[in-house]
Amino acid sequence: MQVAQLIAAHAVAEVLAGHNLTVSMPKALRKVKAATPQQQAAAQDYSYLTLRFYAESAAYLAKLTPKPVSDTRVEALLLVALSQLLHGKDDDFTVVNQAVEAAGKTGQRWAKSLVNAVLRNFLRQREALQRVVTQKEEVTWNYPQWWIDLIKQQYPDHWQAMLAVGNEHPPMTLRVNVRKISVEDYLQALQESQISVTHLGSTAIQLHQPLPVYKLPGFDLGWVSVQDAGAQWAAPLLDVGPGMRVLDACSAPGGKTCHIIEFCDVDLVSLDVEDERLKRVNENMQRLGLQAKVITGDAASTDWFDGQPFDRILADVPCSASGIVRRHVDMKWLRRPQDLATFAHTQQQILSNLWQMLAKGGKLLYVTCSVFQQENEMQIQQFLTSHDDAIRLPVAFDASILPCEHAAPGQLLPVAAHDGLFYALLQKH
Repeated sequence: MQVAQLIAAHAVAEVLAGHNLTVSMPKALRKVKAATPQQQAAAQDYSYLTLRFYAESAAYLAKLTPKPVSDTRVEALLLVALSQLLHGKDDDFTVVNQAVEAAGKTGQRWAKSLVNAVLRNFLRQREALQRVVTQKEEVTWNYPQWWIDLIKQQYPDHWQAMLAVGNEHPPMTLRVNVRKISVEDYLQALQESQISVTHLGSTAIQLHQPLPVYKLPGFDLGWVSVQDAGAQWAAPLLDVGPGMRVLDACSAPGGKTCHIIEFCDVDLVSLDVEDERLKRVNENMQRLGLQAKVITGDAASTDWFDGQPFDRILADVPCSASGIVRRHVDMKWLRRPQDLATFAHTQQQILSNLWQMLAKGGKLLYVTCSVFQQENEMQIQQFLTSHDDAIRLPVAFDASILPCEHAAPGQLLPVAAHDGLFYALLQKH
C-alpha cells in the first residue's frame, strides 16, 4: 500500500500545484519506479479518492497541524491517508502504518514522525473534529464555495442531488456498434460472459460493475465502445441523413464521431486542434471499422476549411467539464470562477466561426459537458441575439429512445445513469 500512497501523493501534489490529473498521474508513476500494475491501479484509486473529498481532508489537516506542512509531498501524503481513513475500505491500522513507511521515502527526515502523529491524533479526535469541520458547506459537499453557490443559484430544485452525484463513482456505459452486431445479440454475448448489465435504451448498455475493456466480448472486434449515455444523445439529435456532409468539430477522442458514422452513412470530417489527440480518433475508427476524413485544425479559425458548406455540424466545444466532474475530480479544484468567462469567449468564437461554414437550411448542434449556464443557455441566447439567420429548434429527449433526466431546455442533469451535458440545436434559415 505504501507504494501506491506515495505515487498518489506525488499526483495529488501536482494537481494542487495547478496541473491536471491526466498529466500528473503518469509523471507520478515515473517518479516511483518498479510499481506493479496492482500498485499503479491502487495509486489511481487513492488519487481519485483524495481529490473527490479534498475539501474534507484538507479541513481536518488544517485542524491537526498548527502550521502548514512545509513539504508539498508530505502534505499530499497526509491528505491521501486522511481520505483513506475517512472514505476508504482499508483498516485504520494498515493505512496509518503504511503512510508512515511511505513518508520515510519522501527524503524528509521529520516526515515519518509528523505523519504518524497527525494520523493517530486524527483517529483519537475524529468525532470532536468532525463537529467542527463539517460546519462549513465546502467541507460538507467537497466543492469550492463558489461552485456550490453557483449551482444553488442556477438549479434551486436540483443543486443538492447534482453536487452529491458529482462525488460518486461514474458508471461504465457501452455503445453498441450496430454496424457490427445488434443490441440484442450483444446483450446475449454479455449474458453468456456472465457480465451483469442494464439496457438503458437504444445502443446504451450500462455495466453493473466496471470492467477492463479487454474483458468485454468483441471489444477488439469493434462490437462496442465505452461512452456515457448522456453523450449518446449527440448522434440522434444532430438529425443526420444518408450522404450528408457532416463536421464534428473538437472531435477527439472520437466517441461522437464514431457514433455518427455508426448511426448513418455520411461524409464526415473529424476536426481537432491537437495531432496527438487525433491519433485516438484514428485508433477508434480503425477498431470499429469506420472511415472519416480526419484533419488537424482550430474550430475557431478557417485555414483548414475548403469552402464547401456542411449540412450538419457538431460543435462539442471546450468547457469547464462541470457536468462530468465525477470522471475528472481534479476539475473541482483546478477551475476558478473567472475561467467561465474565458471558456464562454472561446465557445462564442467557435460557434460564430462554424456558423459561416453551415449550409443554408443546415443544422448545428452545440454541445458542452457543463452544467453552468454561462457556457450553455446564456451562450445560445447571446448567439441568437447576434445572428438573425439562426433559429433554435426544440431538443427532444425522447424517453422511449434513451431515458434521461433534464432541467432547462437541452440541459441534461448529472444523475446516476448519465453525465451532465447541454444540447442546443440551431438551424440556418
